[in-house]
Amino acid sequence: MHGSGAMMAWNVFRFCTALRGLGSIMILLVLGVVGVTYYAVVLTNYGPALSAGGFDSFVALFVLVLFHGLLAMLLWSYFSVVLTDPGGVPVSWRPAIDEERGESDPLSSFDYGSLQSDPSNPRVRYCRKCNQFKPSRCHHCSVCGRCILKMDHHCVWVVNCVGALNYKYFLLFLFYTFLETTLATLSLLPHFIAFFSDGEIPGTPGTLATTFLAFVLNLAFALSVLGFLIMHISFVSANTTTIEAYEKKTTPKWRYDLGRRKNFEQVAASHGILLPLLLERTLFYFSLIYNPFFCAVS
Repeated sequence: MHGSGAMMAWNVFRFCTALRGLGSIMILLVLGVVGVTYYAVVLTNYGPALSAGGFDSFVALFVLVLFHGLLAMLLWSYFSVVLTDPGGVPVSWRPAIDEERGESDPLSSFDYGSLQSDPSNPRVRYCRKCNQFKPSRCHHCSVCGRCILKMDHHCVWVVNCVGALNYKYFLLFLFYTFLETTLATLSLLPHFIAFFSDGEIPGTPGTLATTFLAFVLNLAFALSVLGFLIMHISFVSANTTTIEAYEKKTTPKWRYDLGRRKNFEQVAASHGILLPLLLERTLFYFSLIYNPFFCAVS
């Protein structure tokens, strides 16, 4: 049994090491999907349609303007998640109170005093891998090799942990990805249907194959991202994280739940930058529409 446990720990370590090496590959994969979609939507189909004249030109202009706007926001939010530090624990941080029994939110009131707590105290959270104290809602990431504030999960797609300081950008990334992939799917749908018609389809075999591939990829991403978006909006509405959703016990009141509106405002105002007002309201009312689902999840 001891040997089996040692082998499992070794396998987990190798798995975490492998995840670190996926960084540039995952970024290139995301940019590759964006490139295929851009080629199919802009260069192959709707770009040439601008010169067709009449209603077709108006539709093409509308699709291209909306597509480029959403693409810009998608890339901005994506690289914001990739490049923003999710939040680490300062080496000099010490707990001023018993965090498991305190009333205040430790994420908003760090104390850098010299108070020394006993690591053996089970109520004082201490990371033996980092050899330092850690606040509430903080977890150690084996891939990053450090403790992350309000850690949600380590995402291989963004090559980074999702935590207190970049969770807002991650939520924006899901939101804009869903809008962009949905737009690409709907705009390529007529061309996809044309594949199964009896009429002659304009274009070379290469452009037709790219259009087909782009439609399938964007449809798959739109459906999968919608599920993740609904799940994470439910977490925001309850002021919880993916880890906490699976760890916390069923209680009448989650200690960090400030109410749906204040929970959204807390995420929106993180790191000193507000979400666009329209987007914040959109996500908030989206949570109200799916309130029964959110209550069941949270």
